[in-house]
Amino acid sequence: MVDVRIEEPEDNFTGNGGPKKSFFWSGLFVLLVIVAIVAVYFLSGFFLVGPDQVGLIKRFGKFTNSVGPGLGYHLPFPIESVVVIDTSNLRKQEIGFRTIRTGTYQTYANESLMLTGDGNIVSVELVVQYYVGDPAKLAFTIVDDGDIVRFTTESVLREEVASSTIDSILTTERDTISIRTAERVQEELDRLDTGIIVKNVFLQEVAPPQQVITAFDDVNSAKQDKEKLIYEAEKYTNDIIPKAEGEAAQIIKDAEGYAQERILNAEGEAERFLEILEEYEKAPDVTRTRMYLETLNKILSEASKTVVLDQSSVLKLLDLEGSVR
Repeated sequence: MVDVRIEEPEDNFTGNGGPKKSFFWSGLFVLLVIVAIVAVYFLSGFFLVGPDQVGLIKRFGKFTNSVGPGLGYHLPFPIESVVVIDTSNLRKQEIGFRTIRTGTYQTYANESLMLTGDGNIVSVELVVQYYVGDPAKLAFTIVDDGDIVRFTTESVLREEVASSTIDSILTTERDTISIRTAERVQEELDRLDTGIIVKNVFLQEVAPPQQVITAFDDVNSAKQDKEKLIYEAEKYTNDIIPKAEGEAAQIIKDAEGYAQERILNAEGEAERFLEILEEYEKAPDVTRTRMYLETLNKILSEASKTVVLDQSSVLKLLDLEGSVR
């Protein structure tokens, strides 16, 4: 006799190892994955701002606020985003050359060669240093701060060089051109509302183009010789003029003394004449005889020979010197 057993199938929803248990774990796994994704999504809003930086938060592309150094948070993308800007460190742009590495430079002639006001060509290399004054304007107003600083500085520098002569640029006007360039570049950047503040502008090298530097050195040598001759002439002038002025002053002084002496003598003679006139008016004959005798005495005392005429008008010579001996 054959024993036949008929087994009824297990209930899919009540069995211990059936599909119901598998569906539960699958659902739990999916839930955990969703939670993890959501957590990662919200955790993506954390950001770190360095000590020399500032974080600019944008909500749907519009700037809302800024945060300082440290750990910050914004709503995840695409709701909010952050732009971190370096604000403390000095930035620089080089005009006319580029630094390849320390001590090695490459010249860019299309930037360095400039036309001066007197029609010469000069090679000018410049460095402009700047920093960020308003991070929001820098981040959302301009595309590249380096390009706008370089182009603005080069434009202003060319105008300044074009208004000066080559001699002044190479000698006395270097610092003046740097100061004026910095001021004008700052004015232009403010007008463009860039949020950039210019710190320093330095003229690194100012020289004639390499092609004409030999001729330029010859011209400078000739100018130096000219200045040397001018200096020597001025030295001679400064030496001879004081001597001539001293001699002229001495002559004038002597002339004034002589004039004073003549005036005093004339005044004395006039007073003497007046005294004689007064005596003459009192006794004309006596005064006339006295004056005659005084005159003869003066004349004869200075003569070595004496001529005496008597009433016969015969010339008689007396050897007074022999008679004296």
